[in-house]
Amino acid sequence: MSSPQPVGPWCSAHARPQDSVPWFRRRMPTVGRGVRLVAPAAFLALCGVLILAMVERQTGRPGFLVGLGLAVLPVPLVLGSLAWLDRVEPAPLRGLLFCFGWGACAATLVAIWANSWTAGLLASHQSPRGETIGSAVVAPLVEETCKGAAVLLLFLLRRRYVGSVIDGIVLAGFVACGFAFTENVLYLGRSYTEDQAVGNGMGGTVYTFVLRGVMSPFAHPLFTALIGIGFGVAAVGRGRLLRVAAPVGGWLAAVVLHGTWNAAASLGTGGFLLVYGVFMVPAFGGLIGLSVWSRSDELKVVGCQLPVYVWAGWLGPAEPAALSAMRLRGRARRRARALYGPAGGRAVAEYIALATALALLRRRAERGSTPVAEFTVRERELLHRLWERRPVAAVVLAEVAAAAPCSYGRS
Repeated sequence: MSSPQPVGPWCSAHARPQDSVPWFRRRMPTVGRGVRLVAPAAFLALCGVLILAMVERQTGRPGFLVGLGLAVLPVPLVLGSLAWLDRVEPAPLRGLLFCFGWGACAATLVAIWANSWTAGLLASHQSPRGETIGSAVVAPLVEETCKGAAVLLLFLLRRRYVGSVIDGIVLAGFVACGFAFTENVLYLGRSYTEDQAVGNGMGGTVYTFVLRGVMSPFAHPLFTALIGIGFGVAAVGRGRLLRVAAPVGGWLAAVVLHGTWNAAASLGTGGFLLVYGVFMVPAFGGLIGLSVWSRSDELKVVGCQLPVYVWAGWLGPAEPAALSAMRLRGRARRRARALYGPAGGRAVAEYIALATALALLRRRAERGSTPVAEFTVRERELLHRLWERRPVAAVVLAEVAAAAPCSYGRS
């Protein structure tokens, strides 16, 4: 069966399947693609070796092992929450791994060096408030800049990875989770080493873990998510000024909130709890509300944008309804596995992801945030990849939509 033609107003009416590959991929030699994949991994691995040696030198081997064991405990909670937010249009795994690796290795390496150098500089000037300045001003500036650099790189070099506010939050959250993980290894390892030196059991270690791993596992993701929101707004916003101001505004907000959090440590227990309740809890609640709303908005976009592809023959009449409801998506994947095995489940999962990407791409094009030429190439690519998976997905999606026609748009 031949596939229909692209339907976007920006598309050629006579696109061929082989033309769906972007020109820069067709021309790029295999060696070049390999280098582009290996180089970031090699860079992060080098940073990982350096940060590992640095942390172990500061904590000692026993402290490092204890810190590592405790620091890993909050990681599944944070990453699991981010993965749940990212279910509508999951980010590529290699992008998430890059973000976590950047935060855990590159960002922490630069931040530790910069913070240590700044602490030495302030101490040499015998500033009476040097520690407070370093913690509340310098550290937030350095750390949020280092973490935000990963999102900036993806925004510039892998724009498809940052296509919405949710994408920005998730990618920034993965960077921050990696950063917090390595930082927790350092702080918990130091606390354990100090406890052993003074014969205090593990009192200091437990206190540090409760503070960092129980009360504030989402602190770093909250700060850096503000930067991600800025880049997400820039990805879907209209106007060049907004696309520049949104990331800068997000970075400034992250630095201010991070600085407020760090400064609270110098206010004593009462002051810290006041800042925690007045600033951190509402900010975290606001981030959750924005994330859930953005996730719901993406589902609505799927339901609104895909009917044009039904009219053109790319999708079945019931598919926009099934693809815009999370429960029906899950049922479709389970039904495909039952009928066609694991391969069928993967095909339907890929079909859902491709259709979602197509709907969000079309909205960005309508808003003018995706250039016409880029939209044309990307739409062709997505449509032809959809068509390859359609024999399995169309049957399953029609079946689940018919069984629950009133679930349209529900998450």
